[in-house]
Amino acid sequence: LKAEREYDEVIYTSPDGIRYDQHEANRLSTLGNLIILCGHYKGIDYRIREHLVTREISIGDYVLTGGELPAMVVADAVVRLIPGALGDEMSNVDESFSTAEDGGLLEYAQYTRPAEFNGEGVPPVLVSGDHAKVDAWRRKNAIERTCRWRPDLIETARLTPEERAYAQEILDASYSQSEE
Repeated sequence: LKAEREYDEVIYTSPDGIRYDQHEANRLSTLGNLIILCGHYKGIDYRIREHLVTREISIGDYVLTGGELPAMVVADAVVRLIPGALGDEMSNVDESFSTAEDGGLLEYAQYTRPAEFNGEGVPPVLVSGDHAKVDAWRRKNAIERTCRWRPDLIETARLTPEERAYAQEILDASYSQSEE
C-alpha cells in the first residue's frame, strides 16, 4: 500500500494505544490517507509496531479477539466528520463530545413523535417556537445529563461561570443523595 501512495498515519488498534476520543477522531478526519492495522489474538509482530506504526489507538479498557471492531469504530467516527459524508454540514457539530462551542458535554435529550408517549409529553419549551428558549433549555439539559452520567467531562467542558456553578450544584446534590 505504501508503494502506491503516501499515508499520514499507520494506525494499530491495541489496548496499549492512546484512548480514542472525539478529539482524536477530529484530528484524523483532517488527514488525507490512513492505514489501520488489525492484530488478532496476540496482535502483530512488535517490529512492525516499532518501525511502521505511527499511532496506536485503544477504544477502551478491555480486550477483544481482534482489531477489526476497533478499526470499524475509528473509521466510522472519522468518516462521519469528512465534509459531505452526513449530507448536512451541521449534523456533527451539535452532539455529544462536540469540540464546537458547546465543548465536551453530552448532547441534550432528544424527543421525536408522538408528542405524547405513555402519558409523558415533550417539554413544552421545545414546541414553543421560541428558539432562544429552546437553545437555553438544550444547553441546561446537556449540563444536567453530563453531570448525571459523565461528571468527569464537566471539569474540561467549556462552561460560563454561571453554568459551572449550576453544574456544581447538581454534582453536590448528587453527592449528598449518594451518601444517604
